[in-house]
Amino acid sequence: MKKILVLFLLISNISFSQVLTNESKVQVIEKESFKELIEKKIQVIDVRTAEEYRNGYIKNAINIDFKSSEFIKNISRLDKNKSYLIYCKSGNRSGKASKVMDSLGFYKIYDLKGGFMNW
Repeated sequence: MKKILVLFLLISNISFSQVLTNESKVQVIEKESFKELIEKKIQVIDVRTAEEYRNGYIKNAINIDFKSSEFIKNISRLDKNKSYLIYCKSGNRSGKASKVMDSLGFYKIYDLKGGFMNW
């Protein structure tokens, strides 16, 4: 049974400590805190569509479209040992994207409450 669990964790990229503690690495934060973390040079990720991104975005944000079939592939290219600031239009997609990143073993994800509309 133990070998099956270890195999499952390896296949799904979920860390064993995450399973034991069931601790989420996602924190929803207000825009003031988000701005403070931007000043600390934490990478910002915009998970809206390319069209939404072209119409305005937070400075230095990279666009990784949550609706894209390549989302997991693209987000997995990032360093999982770093923290990330994430947002979408309203907070819905970024909430879902944050959960995906958490399940992939990312260190810490800060989700902008209310998304770009709140920015």
